[in-house]
Amino acid sequence: MSSLSGRILVTGGAGFIGSALVWALNQRGHTDIVVTDVLGTDEKWRNLVPLKFHDYVEADAFRRHLAANPRAFGTFTTVFHLGACSSTTERNAGYLVDNNYNVTKELAAWSLEHSARFIYASSAATYGDGAQGMDDRAEDLGRLRPLNMYGYSKHLFDQYAQQVGWLKRIVGVKYFNVFGPNEDHKGDMRSLVNKAYQQIQASGRVQLFKSHRPEYKDGEQMRDFLYVKDAVEMTLHFAEKAPMAAGLYNLGSGEANTWLTLTRAIFTALGREPKVDFIDMPEALRGKYQYFTKADVAKLRASGYVRPMTPLAEAVRDYVQGYLVTGKKLGD
Repeated sequence: MSSLSGRILVTGGAGFIGSALVWALNQRGHTDIVVTDVLGTDEKWRNLVPLKFHDYVEADAFRRHLAANPRAFGTFTTVFHLGACSSTTERNAGYLVDNNYNVTKELAAWSLEHSARFIYASSAATYGDGAQGMDDRAEDLGRLRPLNMYGYSKHLFDQYAQQVGWLKRIVGVKYFNVFGPNEDHKGDMRSLVNKAYQQIQASGRVQLFKSHRPEYKDGEQMRDFLYVKDAVEMTLHFAEKAPMAAGLYNLGSGEANTWLTLTRAIFTALGREPKVDFIDMPEALRGKYQYFTKADVAKLRASGYVRPMTPLAEAVRDYVQGYLVTGKKLGD
């Protein structure tokens, strides 16, 4: 059983990391959960089917009712705010500001006013190309230069929370490259593991972007790949084991691996020989592409998080064999 108690709110709870978080809460015996999301017309609703929760409310209705009556949905002890538009190619800046910045401000203020623990998703996208480092201990957030509007919408709230003193009372988690079950609905924002599996099923081959920087060979651009099961354990840590922790925290594996390493692990999980084709990166992406990400997780460890990270090959095998091949969701 978990040390968490009381009613829990999970925004974005039908989404990738959100539904995985609800699954992890269910594993701990929690069902007094209110889930909000925007189900829209995709297949995201399927993530909810195996999960147990008290109520589901569309995000717009939740926002509207909460504004009219702050106790409309009862009293919450913990709020996991994972709901956001996470598309790095979304062009509607006004929509991103309202959905990712304004809503977060409203929920944080409401949570603090009603003594609920507030844990929200920031993003590693706030670090931009990494030229200013990826240090979650640095105080000067103004030095960061996000490369896309999604990253900037997250960065805006981080800065606001710091300015008004909220970062001393809430936790913002900066997810690096998360992959795993329940991401099928994400379209172009799916992980390479998901996309590569589909490509291998169709053609036996995987396409990777060529490098457009001489210091990186094709396929040797590097990312910090984090299994979603680890991501939710880290997130829950701040509600269970580190309830007094505050500020921004990197959530990653602490390792940088190449796209080729990841791709080979996918082929290995399927018992096949790697076959990779390199294609040109679209012009629109070239100036916004991160060639290297690696989470410094020293601050996470210092907060008391002691679980080992799942090794990349093991995580890929679990995802491919346990979920992609079987078509299962978390909780099935």
